[in-house]
Amino acid sequence: MTKPTETLPDPEAPWDAEAIGAPFSPWRDFLVRFAGNKSAMVGFAIVLVLCLVAILAPWIALHPIAEQDLMVSLEPPLTEGFPLGTDQFGRDIFSRLVFGARVSLQVGGIVTLVSMLIGITVGCLAGYHGGRLDAVLSNLINLVYGFPLILVALLLVAVIGPGLEGAMIATGLVIWAGFARIVRGEVIALRNREFVMAARALGRGNVWIIVRHVLPNIIGPVLVIASFTMAVAVIIETSLSFLGLGAQPPTPSWGSMLNEGRSVIYRAWWLATFPGIAIATLVLGFNLLGDGLRDVLDPRMRT
Repeated sequence: MTKPTETLPDPEAPWDAEAIGAPFSPWRDFLVRFAGNKSAMVGFAIVLVLCLVAILAPWIALHPIAEQDLMVSLEPPLTEGFPLGTDQFGRDIFSRLVFGARVSLQVGGIVTLVSMLIGITVGCLAGYHGGRLDAVLSNLINLVYGFPLILVALLLVAVIGPGLEGAMIATGLVIWAGFARIVRGEVIALRNREFVMAARALGRGNVWIIVRHVLPNIIGPVLVIASFTMAVAVIIETSLSFLGLGAQPPTPSWGSMLNEGRSVIYRAWWLATFPGIAIATLVLGFNLLGDGLRDVLDPRMRT
């Protein structure tokens, strides 16, 4: 009688916690799926590198960002001491580009956080309570969402005044509607689920139910829309700075650097090229990260 051959596990097969008897962990499952998603990993790597550049800017920069030297005006890239060249005032492009990452990420992070808080609050109120409150808030969301973001931001900055603070306030007041629409739809789908009805039957308050049962179940869509919102916030901030309504000199901003290089684009192409590449790279990173998070967190995308 021959002994049956023992089948060894395939080391190339995807790891499955349930198949090997390991306890299921949502966070571990998320990390495994996230690490296996190429789009998410590429986007995360781009965003992580630019965040590290922004944090370490004082140590990475080669020259003070406001230091002017007309003797080295419009030096081309790879010049000794100026790897990305200089602008018309002799300022180092590389140093200003590094500190410009701080401005874009700061604006994007603050705007996204504020918009998330406003959008989640409005979306939960509209979706959970329904009725007249839902009708009023839904009309408000559609009204804000229907206007062009750049146009509304320009109008608000004209009222508030130019500057980085004005740009952040204006951007945050027009982006929250995207969060509110997503959250409202998710809450409507959850408010009549069994676990919510059971919590009501036990006498739990609406705030407790929303915080304890509703919000944990919408964290996935919120994270996805947050990554896309970061990209939109960066674009709006650089657009306002390009028009002179965002960060004011001598604070370096990728948008203002792009505007400064526009007038000498044929004579000094590097002034506009490198800030443009930086903007496109950061926006691409957030978009890839958002696409990857959507694929990882959406059960319909799993095989």
